[in-house]
Amino acid sequence: MIICAYRPFSGLHAYAETGPIFLCSNSCKAFKGPNIPSIFADSPDFLMKAYNIKERIIYGSGSIVPSDSIEQRAAALLDDTNAAFVDIRSARNNCWLARAVRR
Repeated sequence: MIICAYRPFSGLHAYAETGPIFLCSNSCKAFKGPNIPSIFADSPDFLMKAYNIKERIIYGSGSIVPSDSIEQRAAALLDDTNAAFVDIRSARNNCWLARAVRR
């Protein structure tokens, strides 16, 4: 694996968090499927936060979520019409893991 800093935002601002990510050192396929990736079963919980179209955190949306509630929490956060996306991060190391968007 390769570790590097990653900022999944289009510009620099106070909410454009940078955190570590781990990449495969060899070629690997991106996850695609109707459910969440199995890697989310590797930790008991995750940090989830909703962001608006300007990539600013929607206050009050951030919380530590049990791994078996990720899909439900993402859906609930995306029910807010102000939410453009939800970022999912490690609750312990702040590693950026995934972004949930509306289908």
